[in-house]
Amino acid sequence: MNINTYRTLWLSDLHLGNRDCKIDYLLNFFEHNQAETIILVGDIIDLWSQKNRSYWPQSHHALLNLLIDKAHHGCKIIYIPGNHDEKIRDFLHYDFGHIQLERQYIHTTATGKKILALHGDEFDDLVTINRFHSYLGDKGYDFLLFLNRWLHHIRRKLNKPYWSLATYLKQRVDKAHQAIARFRQAAIDNAKDSQVDGIICGHIHQPDLQYCDDILYANCGDWVENCTLLTETHDGAIQLRHWTDTHCELIADSRNLFNQNKKQSLKKNVA
Repeated sequence: MNINTYRTLWLSDLHLGNRDCKIDYLLNFFEHNQAETIILVGDIIDLWSQKNRSYWPQSHHALLNLLIDKAHHGCKIIYIPGNHDEKIRDFLHYDFGHIQLERQYIHTTATGKKILALHGDEFDDLVTINRFHSYLGDKGYDFLLFLNRWLHHIRRKLNKPYWSLATYLKQRVDKAHQAIARFRQAAIDNAKDSQVDGIICGHIHQPDLQYCDDILYANCGDWVENCTLLTETHDGAIQLRHWTDTHCELIADSRNLFNQNKKQSLKKNVA
């Protein structure tokens, strides 16, 4: 079996402990891929779901054990808690030995670029229209995930590949587009203030990789709807990937985006 090796992986919003976590895809991903560094960008464990009902199957436990085992065998693992596992933020100053807990983390790529990683719930006040709309969004999203779960079961029985109804519908809602755009801009502004070359977030379950104002903005996506992650190759390229039923599908590559951004900047200067 071929094993792909990356310099770095960024994963967020696994939501272990939630019925909608695509745990089979996650475990299958780690059977075929490994990395020198793994940065967990929040909402790894869904403590909110655990409040409402106890759901912790053996497969979720197996993934945690897998990550701990990797840490003990030389893989550097950074854990940045999100809003669904925010209680873990209380332990940021404790020494966990092989797993490093951080509120945010700056990673240096193979090409010397500084990339800030944080979950993204820090930007909620800038993104949410108001509390009432936020409440409606949460309830509607839960219902979408319920429909998504059953559609996934049906498609599996029909031997059809995974497809997210939740993502399909979300991409067609104007207010969702507005919220995503606000989140992206808030992240880019934060990266500028932090004087880094790029920023990687999770939180909004919207995979993305693009250059904006000479800042690399990236979002890991999630393992509830999209089954996506970010990778760094050994030559420093950051790539957005989707784990399909058979392989790690490349969606976007920072090298291509950088060249496109450079050409656009030159055109603006000439104009």
